[in-house]
Amino acid sequence: MVQIAFDPIYAHPLPENHRFPMLKYELIPQQLLYEGTCTPAHFFAPNPCEQEVVLWTHEPSYFEKLISQQLSASEQRKIGFPQSPELVQRELVITQGTIDIALHALEHGAGLNIAGGTHHAFAERGEGFCLLNDMAVAANYLLKNKLRRNILIIDLDVHQGNGTAKLMENNPQVFTFSMHGGSNYPFHKEKSDLDVELENGTTGEAYLALLTEHLPKIIQTFQPDFAFYLAGVDILNTDKFGRLDVSLEACKQRDEMVFKTLKNLEIPVAVALGGGYSPDINIIVEAHCNTFRLAVDLYD
Repeated sequence: MVQIAFDPIYAHPLPENHRFPMLKYELIPQQLLYEGTCTPAHFFAPNPCEQEVVLWTHEPSYFEKLISQQLSASEQRKIGFPQSPELVQRELVITQGTIDIALHALEHGAGLNIAGGTHHAFAERGEGFCLLNDMAVAANYLLKNKLRRNILIIDLDVHQGNGTAKLMENNPQVFTFSMHGGSNYPFHKEKSDLDVELENGTTGEAYLALLTEHLPKIIQTFQPDFAFYLAGVDILNTDKFGRLDVSLEACKQRDEMVFKTLKNLEIPVAVALGGGYSPDINIIVEAHCNTFRLAVDLYD
């Protein structure tokens, strides 16, 4: 059975303008349960990630600032959230959730996190609503424990995974692949192992063609034995920040292509949600739920 990490921590204090993006984390499991795609047995609540594990990826001085609530005003602005103990606790839970679903995927083919994809976090700082880089931490966990040798990170959020690219730039055991808006945030891009920059207005057909061109080649060349997949739905044509012209159906086809490619090659996959900023929360929830529906259908 597919296991889904569910973050139960929503009550941390945030300004009103930050609450809407957080709502999807509560609505997605509700929808999956309501429609019968999932049962309560699919979900689990992770514990917070241990400090030792976080420090395999992040700088001790930065982690100490997070824990002690000593981020400067400038550092908080770059992250986009005001600091709070609850926010740090939630980030630790999310990070452990991605580790846990990766471990589950090793045995069952796939695991998913209803959160995560915090790919703008660097070793020494946070950015873009990201405090800790959950996929980088989880990848280092698998490598340090010699559970896998070659890890592919497939980042299909509309924003480049700049933190992930920087964290893994000197690690030959991790291949970072990012398809993202070329003129979108972050405006200073880091260098992934492969960056595919998309022009504003890229259609679903063109998007899927590029993914179909590049993903099999990466797998053939790099020979990964594990994959992380960041399934951002900010590629949608309804997204406030995406600038692409990808339909809900094409977004679903993207997920299906990634899952089927990995499953056919028996490459386990851990999935995190990433971004989604359509003004209609129902579209965001539907797009993310499609990811879970496909995973349950293929792996349960």
